[in-house]
Amino acid sequence: MALINPHLNFNGNAEEAFLFYQSVFGGAFAKIMRFKDLASDEFPVPEKEANKIMHIALPIGPNLLMANDVPESMGRTNENEHRSKIAITAASKAEAEKLFYGLSEGGQIEMPLEESPWGSYFAMFRDKYGIEWMIDFDPNYQG
Repeated sequence: MALINPHLNFNGNAEEAFLFYQSVFGGAFAKIMRFKDLASDEFPVPEKEANKIMHIALPIGPNLLMANDVPESMGRTNENEHRSKIAITAASKAEAEKLFYGLSEGGQIEMPLEESPWGSYFAMFRDKYGIEWMIDFDPNYQG
């Protein structure tokens, strides 16, 4: 079966955001590359972009959460896109609570973590970096 690995764009704070995500999910980064790691005569990197993240990956179960900083020359990333959310299916109610309270810290809660009308434990929110998340624990899910 295929895996879905979300990839996020940041405006220069990818490393800060991923250290925050690592504090919630745990684990070690699978890869961190900075723009200076690719610098060459053919691909010059401005000094102010050199330490920004070109690629970062955090394993979460069998999946990867990945990101990069968008170079200023490419414009800013829309941090209020309202088009997509990262959906997490928690393995337990306790895991759902840990992820919700960790990831939503400093963010905006759209739907608090509570029993939903469809029978699961569910929440929706935007984290302090503008990324939208949904967390769901369904005790009847046999995935």
